[in-house]
Amino acid sequence: MTDSFSPARGRLNGSGPIAVVDIGSNSVRLVVYERKARTPTMLFNEKVLAGLGRGIAATGRLSDESVQLALGALDRFRALSDHIGVQETHVIATAAARDAENGAEFVARVEEVLGEPVRILNGNEEAYYSALGVVAGFWEPRGIVGDMGGGSLELVQLAGDKPGKGTTFPLGGLRIQEEADGKISKAQKVAEECLSNYKWPNMADGERVFYAVGGTWRSLARLHQQQKKYPLHVMHNYEIDGEEAIAFCKSLQKINLEGVESAEVVSKQRRALVPFGAVVLEQILRSMRADKVVLSATGVREGLLHEKLPAEIQAQDPVIEAARELSILRARSPEHAEELIAWTDGIFDALEIEETEQERHLRHAACLLSDIGWRAHPDYRGEQSLNIISNAAFVGLDHAARAYLAASVFYRHQGLNEDGLSPVIRKLSTERLSQRARILGAALRVASLLSASMPGVLPQTSVLADDEMVILRLPANLSTFEGERLRKRLGQFAKLIGSKGMIAVLPT
Repeated sequence: MTDSFSPARGRLNGSGPIAVVDIGSNSVRLVVYERKARTPTMLFNEKVLAGLGRGIAATGRLSDESVQLALGALDRFRALSDHIGVQETHVIATAAARDAENGAEFVARVEEVLGEPVRILNGNEEAYYSALGVVAGFWEPRGIVGDMGGGSLELVQLAGDKPGKGTTFPLGGLRIQEEADGKISKAQKVAEECLSNYKWPNMADGERVFYAVGGTWRSLARLHQQQKKYPLHVMHNYEIDGEEAIAFCKSLQKINLEGVESAEVVSKQRRALVPFGAVVLEQILRSMRADKVVLSATGVREGLLHEKLPAEIQAQDPVIEAARELSILRARSPEHAEELIAWTDGIFDALEIEETEQERHLRHAACLLSDIGWRAHPDYRGEQSLNIISNAAFVGLDHAARAYLAASVFYRHQGLNEDGLSPVIRKLSTERLSQRARILGAALRVASLLSASMPGVLPQTSVLADDEMVILRLPANLSTFEGERLRKRLGQFAKLIGSKGMIAVLPT
């Protein structure tokens, strides 16, 4: 048994790899995470489209072909888990194993293959863990979570970290396709009738957010990104306006997406299901009068792991923890990155720069990420950092916030020249966040030169400001740290806020 990842785990003070085997109605999947954490990092992810739920509506049974395909994949999953050095494995099964006449027989064979017990989730549990997965992947989410698998759809209201009671519907992609005999018009009637008795919760304007979970809806959103030429190919927290999403779903309701622009970005295995997923999503959005759809890459598996964390870890900010992990793994000095948080707190307070709570959290995350590209050639540190941050598997932040983090660290390395900044980042960010990214990037440039990005210096310094001057104060023992380049960078920072910079060495 190998343990290739122990050095990183040791630095992060975490447990060993943890795996979740998810036996769904359309696919069986192995996901291995590096360790238990507020934002667990994925080490390995493989799925096989076994189609266990196909045919259950007609026969009531799992087909022999699907069973053999699934068991073969699970046998490989066990070998991979042993090779990786997985220390803890959780096996869950959902609608297909739950509903089929021969489901219990299949589960017994799965337990023999994997050597682990299988937990069959009922509809309420599936809804609960889907919602908890959204809690794990977002910061204080509010709205309705919908998880569409191959055999069922789960809906549950979510307010902060408190999932409500879930409801299950027989509206999985495979299920509705078979119930409707492959006809879109019939599927529309099935979906409308099935959801007609659901009592939608009362939600205020702006809180009617639908969090979409599941592979079929992710494929639908990927197609939307392609058609819109959206610049960032990150699915988590991708947003679509409610009315726009309804119209888009309507445009996809064609068998196998025939004639739909850019349909080739959807895998052939998913192409038959996406039109039926669009039928269900349209009905949901109309019924709840959704303000917007938000895609979630986290769901049942992440919810299961989130539940096992201590309460104090569950309450952590997922963006801060993900940034801290990257700092530990990549920065010259994680301790210096932590010092930057307090140091920039002092600067923003001294300059009376207004921040929302979210903006303050984002600034702290940017401080933690500020030195993750240092091993690259100096000419490419900004570009490499920007690419890592803009495409990293972050949860808990929208795409504008992701652009802010990337731009802040880019400016820290490359200077404040706008010409070098990616047009993707410019397009995603807001004017307010863009301005704050430049201010923070300039402050980080001062800090990196002052301290050589190593700990112990910043806590000895402070920044004062008035209407005309930004003053960097150094204690007498750091007087030799003062220099022309440092004065120049301080001046660039001060100019951004319409002021001048000065370094003052305090008397002994």
